[in-house]
Amino acid sequence: MSYVDEVLEIVQKKNADQPEFLQAVTEVLDSLRPCIDANEELYRKNAILERITEPDRQFMFRVPWVDDKGQVQVNRGFRVQFNNAIGPYKGGLRLHPSVNLGIIKFLGFEQIFKNSLTTLPIGGGKGGSDFDPKGKSDREIMAFCQSFMTELCKYIGADVDVPAGDIGTGAREIGFMFGQYKRIRGMYEGVLTGKGLTYGGSLVRTEATGYGLLYLTQELLKCHGESMEGKTVCVSGAGNVAIYAIQKAHQLGAKCVTCSDSTGWIYDPEGIDVALLKEVKEVKRARLTEYAAARPSAQYHEGRGVWQIKCDIALPCATQNELLLDDAKQLVANGCKAVCEGANMPTTLDATKYLQENGVWFVGGKAANAGGVATSALEMSQNSERLSWTFEEVDAKLQNIMVTIYHNIDDAAKRYGVEGDYVAGANIAGFEKVVEAMLAQGVC
Repeated sequence: MSYVDEVLEIVQKKNADQPEFLQAVTEVLDSLRPCIDANEELYRKNAILERITEPDRQFMFRVPWVDDKGQVQVNRGFRVQFNNAIGPYKGGLRLHPSVNLGIIKFLGFEQIFKNSLTTLPIGGGKGGSDFDPKGKSDREIMAFCQSFMTELCKYIGADVDVPAGDIGTGAREIGFMFGQYKRIRGMYEGVLTGKGLTYGGSLVRTEATGYGLLYLTQELLKCHGESMEGKTVCVSGAGNVAIYAIQKAHQLGAKCVTCSDSTGWIYDPEGIDVALLKEVKEVKRARLTEYAAARPSAQYHEGRGVWQIKCDIALPCATQNELLLDDAKQLVANGCKAVCEGANMPTTLDATKYLQENGVWFVGGKAANAGGVATSALEMSQNSERLSWTFEEVDAKLQNIMVTIYHNIDDAAKRYGVEGDYVAGANIAGFEKVVEAMLAQGVC
């Protein structure tokens, strides 16, 4: 039995109740086979795969808070510190009812390689809670965030572990958490990223994941003799990533015709109105039915169905496992040329394989959506230097990072004889850097 298969068997036995984590580990290790097989004796002797698939530590804690009716509520909080071989743990805090340990571990594991790809010195971690911010008042959000940070603050720090936002955790939540950290620890440090601009946040951070996704997609097309100009784009999601992916795609000359939320989706053949979408989602925090009501050209549909619309480029920007095999078949049938992931693991394994086998240029989230964490690391740098860079400076650095990521994953795929397999290329490029650091630091 190969080293990869041995470790997959071990991981499956240890984590049988964590399907998302097992999916992530299987996808990564399978794609790493060319690299691991070429170095099997060294990696096996040093238990590299056993060490990289087991978190350094993981915390689960109670989060009690009082709602507006005076009722005490209790949620679970999580933080998984996965690997800090190349820098402090770095990864977002997800607030969503679906959150459990397995999902946080899958996200933290993916974060190791994504953060490595940014070329910046940050390790992999992730956290969150099964708390649902939807429908809560600002006071309830503050009560939860303060209770959550009261426990989390024991495990994080500017040079230890630097959380950020994720699904359900925006500028409001980060602000409440930062205030509580400062209050308890008595320290003003860059312990969180995604902060407001008045207290250490970075310009471009809000736009970073969506913009970065388009910078990489643009480079992908350019290297295949294509451009964004005139392309039709389907986007899923209507959160931060989707909104700014749509905005940047329009700036690059493409037309985005779809977006979606948890209840339905929009098809707007004239192109998504970004200003209206921001009004509905960022200001009113409303459903997409309000977008359709205000936009005569838009069609609203219940449920899911974004991927049935004919497009040149598909950008899944919602959540994990949202693009299924049947969706992949529809995209291929409609002539889709590229799928680049704005969310974390939004494409199922069988859908990914089908897209690759049918000539679609597919770039996974570890590479394609790394712009968010890259700009978080740039925020960390600004905090450390007590400086604030201009929008243009940060945007230029982000674009350079995303272009570099594309070429690094392309080169890695070519070196191991899997040219065009950007999933393998991303995993190999990220893995090699982390492993080199692990070997240099001994058994730890």
